[in-house]
Amino acid sequence: MSAPATGRGVTVPATTAAVSAPGRPLSSAVVVLSTVVAVISLGVGALLAVAGAAGYAAGAWVSPEPLSPGLIGAAMVGVAPGLLTLGRAGTWEEVRSLYLPLVVVMVGLSAVTLLNAGSLRVAVGGPLFLVLFSLGWVPVVGALALASVGCLAAQYRGPAAGPSRTGPVPVPVPVPVPAWSRPLLAVLGSGWLGIGAGLLLLPGFWSAFVPWTVNRADAQGLGVWALSLGVGVLASLAEDDLGRSRPALRAVPAVAVACGLLLAVRASDVAWGSGGAVSLLALLGGLLVTGVTGQLLLARAGREGAGRAAPGKPRGEAGPDA
Repeated sequence: MSAPATGRGVTVPATTAAVSAPGRPLSSAVVVLSTVVAVISLGVGALLAVAGAAGYAAGAWVSPEPLSPGLIGAAMVGVAPGLLTLGRAGTWEEVRSLYLPLVVVMVGLSAVTLLNAGSLRVAVGGPLFLVLFSLGWVPVVGALALASVGCLAAQYRGPAAGPSRTGPVPVPVPVPVPAWSRPLLAVLGSGWLGIGAGLLLLPGFWSAFVPWTVNRADAQGLGVWALSLGVGVLASLAEDDLGRSRPALRAVPAVAVACGLLLAVRASDVAWGSGGAVSLLALLGGLLVTGVTGQLLLARAGREGAGRAAPGKPRGEAGPDA
């Protein structure tokens, strides 16, 4: 009989016998909404990012340069793969570090759209495609904002514990965030959170630190995404379990890579000698390192767990309890 494994106060046999995972069962509404947002983000984000890379500002509102709507689109593309994996989770605790930033983005973009209604393409005119895009943006973003908040409320109205949505699953052993990385994650999350709050609440002042030309709507739109990244990083730090933060760990490096590629393509639009450009590169690099390092630590923990579950077996050979 193999030795027991413990995690978060729950003791289970080292076998992988199926038991109900501890935590709040994940609502199907959260999964459905996340999938819808991911599919829309892939299409709309790719449009904005490709147009921005080509030098066209294709956003819902008028922008002085293509880089701002392009970066918003790149972030949408980067986060979509992580959202598509939420359906694999069984409990709310496994997805909240990514779903909570999603709520911030949808509610924030809806608020920015309403606050800057006078800058929308549908209000000021322009190419027919952009006017129609702007006309569709308003109700879609508003509906997704309301739905994201509604699904969050429904999630917390449900039972606090019980069988997971996907059925009985093995209780995972927690993989704590390494102690050496916690101060770095706190700085990274606080940096994104502070910049996002500044751009969103005081765009007239903080837009001067953006290393390219932005207007009020651009500054606030970028601020919403920065705020959501800060919420995601700090939420993952609060979870203190890399397994629970797995969807977020998939999303943040993709966002960093997508935004980095666009910045490289539009390098001539960026004032690279400014402090804002250096800070942006440092924050994007922090996202990339955080995501890659977290996934590597999770993979190592999985290999070590598999080795403990089957002592004495050759590498690659599963034991009868696997």
